[in-house]
Amino acid sequence: MNNERRLVGIDLGISAAHTVRVLRGDGSEVCRRRCWPTRDSLQEIERTALSGAPSETRLEVVIEPTGPAWLPIAIYFCGRGHTVHRVSSAKAAALRRFLSRHAKSNGIDAETLAKLPIIDPGGLLPLELPDQARASLDRRARASDRLVALAAAHKVRIRDLVRQLLPMTPLGRHVSTSDLAVLERTGADPRRLLEIGLAGLTDLIVEASRGHHDGGRAQAWLDAAQDALELYGEHPAMPYDDLAAEIRSEVRLLHAIESELPEHAAARETAYQQSDPRQLARSLPGLCEIGAPTAVAFLGRPQRFGDAAHFRSFTGLTPKASETGETDRKGQAISKAGPGRLRTTFVRAANTARTVDPQLARLYYLQMVERGANHLKALCVVAAELAERFWLVMERGAPYELRDTDGRPISKAEGRAIVAATWKVSDEVRRRRRSRKGGKAPQQVHSGRATTSAQGAATRRPSPSPIVPPGLTPIKKLLQHMREETNVPG
Repeated sequence: MNNERRLVGIDLGISAAHTVRVLRGDGSEVCRRRCWPTRDSLQEIERTALSGAPSETRLEVVIEPTGPAWLPIAIYFCGRGHTVHRVSSAKAAALRRFLSRHAKSNGIDAETLAKLPIIDPGGLLPLELPDQARASLDRRARASDRLVALAAAHKVRIRDLVRQLLPMTPLGRHVSTSDLAVLERTGADPRRLLEIGLAGLTDLIVEASRGHHDGGRAQAWLDAAQDALELYGEHPAMPYDDLAAEIRSEVRLLHAIESELPEHAAARETAYQQSDPRQLARSLPGLCEIGAPTAVAFLGRPQRFGDAAHFRSFTGLTPKASETGETDRKGQAISKAGPGRLRTTFVRAANTARTVDPQLARLYYLQMVERGANHLKALCVVAAELAERFWLVMERGAPYELRDTDGRPISKAEGRAIVAATWKVSDEVRRRRRSRKGGKAPQQVHSGRATTSAQGAATRRPSPSPIVPPGLTPIKKLLQHMREETNVPG
């Protein structure tokens, strides 16, 4: 009966025709074709692929998620009752290298896709197209996330440009509304800032911030402008007007993006209410206004995943496996095999959930304190557990219940209190787990006034190593130590 299977591999083209290979269940070839994303062309592929097969035969179509080209193919064949598999490009590329190591063509790619149901039948998940509400939710969630990412990119660009004009930039990590108002008026041109003066900048900032900022913020801009003019002067290599014009353009682009975001966010919320009327996803800690719609959009029908572990594997939060003989390597990196946006959603949610849910806080605590994990690795472990609990909530149709480590139902306030009292990771442990230099004890110096940061760090964690002059290599430090211990002159 395997020979009655008809396996269709389609190598999708963006601007060119799609390349099609049709195989039987034993791997023998039925036909080779090319097609376009039109109904007539796809009907011809369907007719040719089913030629000579029993009337009840259903095609098994395998495609890659190539840009927007996969959706028309999936809609047509799913609508006709056939099975469609959308496989990752990484899996298809790995199989293609195995089957044809020294050659690559559209035909080879299509044949490789057609052979996947034979070689890896358990690794293929049938594609289920969403209903109208979930399709709308998916598009609106993607559009909102993309606009947020674009806005963040423009803010980074604005900070970089301002730093060129004002090396002692007053901009912090977050660009406020009053900051944008100043930039839109002056372009961060130090000459223009000083021309407006303290009174004019104060009025502008107070109005833009609605009274949240005052003359202190205006003075910070003027100080930075004065420092910049003292440094640059009228040097021809500093194009004040051109940089200011570019900053104004970035501010206008940022305003345009932020003006579009509310419409998509409102539509996303409407679609989410239709897809999850009881808001079960939002009953989980950490999955709120943005995280819940994103998770529901990716989940689709919960039952299409066999169990919670299967969904966790789909998110890419499952550690890689490395086992051979008597060796089983633990602590491997996560596979990152699933959608990056879904994975990021659960990791961000985990950072909030660990402060509310004692069970998740305990998991985070054990990873940080007993397993030696850093903050991000511990969050990924918590995120994997949160993903499983999300699947269970959606599959069972019951809201999430917050419980302590003994299984007793608790409120959020009780959860926060338990976490703070029992499962809080100490600052000392966090400092030891950091890879940044700011978290390590600085070297001590013989003479001179220590910097404020060095003094603070030395106070927090005195260094047990001998006092050595700065700049010595590790070998020279060792020799210096040996001389001090034995009183041997250098």
